[in-house]
Parts: sequence; structure tokens; C-alpha cells
Amino acid sequence: MKINITRRNILLIIAVFFLIAASAIFYAYARTWNKTEIAFFLNIDEQIVYRSTYGESPTFAIWIEDPKSGRTQTIYVTHRAAFGDWEGKTDVPVALPRWFEIDKAEQQRKAKMDNEVPERIAITGATPQPGYFSTRARVDPGSRWICWIEVNLAGDYNESFPEYDPVAMTYDEWGTGQPALLYRAEIIAEEGNMKVPEIAGMLKIDPEKGVELKPLEGITTAKDIFSEIYITVSRPKPRIIGR
Repeated sequence: MKINITRRNILLIIAVFFLIAASAIFYAYARTWNKTEIAFFLNIDEQIVYRSTYGESPTFAIWIEDPKSGRTQTIYVTHRAAFGDWEGKTDVPVALPRWFEIDKAEQQRKAKMDNEVPERIAITGATPQPGYFSTRARVDPGSRWICWIEVNLAGDYNESFPEYDPVAMTYDEWGTGQPALLYRAEIIAEEGNMKVPEIAGMLKIDPEKGVELKPLEGITTAKDIFSEIYITVSRPKPRIIGR
């Protein structure tokens, strides 16, 4: 079959191409209109990870909280905590005790909204290897947020948190080592803002009181799991295909 390509057809094809391209560019900019991004940057210290008993990267979770309503939104959590993949253990409650509470509340809220899309799939990821890691959340400009990061490195034992306690004659049941630490920072979503989170304390589970935030005591290497940690605010870059 002979196709008759005329100048008019060529111009029509070019016009359609430019229309599609313009629509895609408009869509990319529309998705970022009146939005800002809170970005979290972490550097997982390689030496501290490899000196721990198991040599595995730390388990950690990142979430933001609206200071007015107290409502939270998980931004990222490593695979083991998100899916309960503890290699032979049904759960490890001391791994990220505060985030486990946060996640339970978020899942209950999601269930009430009858959302069929598993939110956890969108926020989890393979546990990153030592080195730099980043993740981000898109929020309204000018909004205020409390940023939380909880981290635990399994098997990072020291004198205060040994694998075996000769006095009590007990082993560390969960292989936790030093307890999970909680970082906190408050930030306003205005372009150019930057904050360095500070350690708010360590997390312990009391049989009667539940999860408690305690001042640091007996903590050594755990406070250096992240050799670098900071949060920035910027305008999102227009992308035709979302991340």
C-alpha cells in the first residue's frame, strides 16, 4: 500500500507532537505548583555497621508530624520493620518501638478511610547500604512540621548493653544491643530552610508504662550511626514521570 505523505500531513504530525510535548511539560509543572519538599539526608557510618555483631545496616524510620493536630505521616521505613521480616522472629518490638506505635495509628486511620492501596508499599524500601541515603516528602509551602527519625543498629553491644549480662545471667533476647534512638527537628516548609536533627533520647519499653523516651545513658557508638544528618526544604523539580 502506497502512503501519500503530503506537506499538510507532515505539518499535522509536527503540530500533534508539539501539542503532546507541551501538555507533558504543563503536567509536570502543574504537579509541583504551590508545593515544597522536605528532604532528609543521612550518612550511615560504614565502620560502625561493620563492627556490630551482625554487620547489617541499621533499621530506621522517618516520619513527619503536624504539631497542631498531632497527625503523622511516615515518609520512609526500612524493609524489616515495615514487613516484619526478622529472620525467624515473629516481631522485634524493641527495634523501633516508637515508630511501631505510629504505624499502628496510621494503619487504623487508613482502614477508616477504606483506602485499598497499601500505604506501606509506597513508603518502604530495601534497607540501604552504608553511605549516603535521602528521601523526601511533598508538603504545602509555609506549613510547620516536626520531623522524627528513629534508628536502631542490631548487635551494637557495649559495656552497658552487653550480649550477655553475667549479673542477671540473661542474653539479649532480641539481639538489639544499644536501644533505639529518636531524633527530632522542627522545620517550616519555606525554600532554603535547613535543620540538623538532635537526639531527643533513647527508647525503652516498660511492661506497665509502654514505650518511654529516656535520657541517653550508657550509649556509645549508637549516637554515631548517622555520621551526617540534616533536613532541607526546596521547591520540587518538575518531572513528567513521578518518582
